Amino acid sequence: MIYPDRAKEAKQLLQEADAIFITAGAGMGVDSGLPDFRGVEGFWNAYPKAKEFRLSFEEMANPEWFESDPRLAWAFYGHRLHLYRDTIPHKGFNKLLELSNTKKYGSFVFTSNVDGQFQKAGFKEAQVMECHGSIHHLQCIDNCQGMIWGADDTFIEIEEGFKAKEPLPACPFCGAMARPNILMFGDFGWEYARTDAQRERLVQWMDRIEHENGKLAIVEMGAGTAVPTVRNTSEQIADRFGVSLIRINPTESFGADIELPMGAVEALEQII
Repeated sequence: MIYPDRAKEAKQLLQEADAIFITAGAGMGVDSGLPDFRGVEGFWNAYPKAKEFRLSFEEMANPEWFESDPRLAWAFYGHRLHLYRDTIPHKGFNKLLELSNTKKYGSFVFTSNVDGQFQKAGFKEAQVMECHGSIHHLQCIDNCQGMIWGADDTFIEIEEGFKAKEPLPACPFCGAMARPNILMFGDFGWEYARTDAQRERLVQWMDRIEHENGKLAIVEMGAGTAVPTVRNTSEQIADRFGVSLIRINPTESFGADIELPMGAVEALEQII
């Protein structure tokens, strides 16, 4: 066992808790075989066409492409949609779910991932907050009705040159281009009502635990410093409840009470 003292302390916190707050960034999916786009080279390895165009992830994940080159935009997001659909969540998800089911207040997930892996692993929709939205839902590029719809019937065929085959997904209300309901970079058109509703459920869950003096444990996995939303949320809730933060991250575990510098599966096998 690596870092036995830290792992033992984390295991005890999880055992004694009656509520688990699970936070996760892109690194959570690495053990399932998903890319985390760490650094421009990592992104380019996953998307050689972006390398050819010298585009970073931040530049590619921008709603402007749906206006200027929609076939390229949908090749990128269509590939990700099919990748996430086809991916089987790693066994760490199951361990977290089994642990959650033993707790009085269960668990709540806060994730920056748009891949829907927690729901696919069996977590209920009502116990997940996706702060950047979900690739499994679509919206109008113009957000004409303030509505979103499921992407279950959306299938993107990618042709030579990394271009999506037409016809591309369209808004069922106005016929304009459709796009994933994901918060992109430089994005002023994201429809956030679904995520706001998720946030409200999370707030109610937290308030109930606090009101009833429940014992909360926090476990964070694969959340880096490049976009620190997940790390900041973990730290804020740890401060609010006066509890230790368990941070699992092979390269950026620093800054937490219990630092486990390893991947999600390896760490969860030790502490659950």
